Amino acid sequence: MTDAKWAEVRPLLPVPAWFQGRGGRPQVYCHRQLLDAIRYLVAGGISWRAMPADFPGSGRVYAFFRRWREHGLIAEFHDRLRGKVREREGREAEPSAGIIDAQSVQAAATVPSASRGYDGGKKVPGRKRHVVTDALGLLLAVAVTAANIGDRDAAAGLLTRLRQLHRDITLVWADGGYTGSLVGWCRDKLALALEIVKRTDDMTGS
Repeated sequence: MTDAKWAEVRPLLPVPAWFQGRGGRPQVYCHRQLLDAIRYLVAGGISWRAMPADFPGSGRVYAFFRRWREHGLIAEFHDRLRGKVREREGREAEPSAGIIDAQSVQAAATVPSASRGYDGGKKVPGRKRHVVTDALGLLLAVAVTAANIGDRDAAAGLLTRLRQLHRDITLVWADGGYTGSLVGWCRDKLALALEIVKRTDDMTGS
C-alpha cells in the first residue's frame, strides 16, 4: 500500500500485547509488510505457498493472519475502517439502519459438494452469500450457505448476529424475498423493524 494509505491505516490497527508491555514476543516484520502480503494473496487468488519471495515467508504471514482471525482482530480492524469512512460521509460511526440481500453464485469445482446446492429460482448451482450493509453499502454482517438455502431461513441467524454486533440498528430494509413471518419474528425477538421495499423497474440487484 502507498505511504498515504498506510498513514490512514496504521492508527486503526489493534496494538500488539508486547508493544503495551503485556507479554508476548515482538514480531520480526512490521504490520505493513504482513498486510501487504495478505492483500497481494487475496487480490491474486494465490495459495499461501505461492507467496513471492519479496514478501515475508508464507509461514509467518499465515501465522499472523490466523492469529488475527482467531482473536477477532480482522473484524475489529474492518469495523474501525468502516467507522472512519462513515464519519467522513458526515454520519455516525455506528449505523442505525441496514439493508439485507442475498445472491447465489456458481461454485468452483473445488468447492465440496456438501456445501453446495441448487437455487431453483435463480437456476444457479453453488453457494449463496447473505449480506447486510449500511446505507452506504459498507459491510455489516455476512453468511455463506449452500445456494438451496432460502433467504428467510438464513436471515434469522444473520439478523440475530447483526443485532449482537450493532446494537444501534433498529431498522433493516429488505426486498420481497423476506416477506412473511420473518417480519413479525424480527419485531418480537430482536426488537428490529424489517421493512419490505418493493423493487421498481429501474432497480438492479439479485
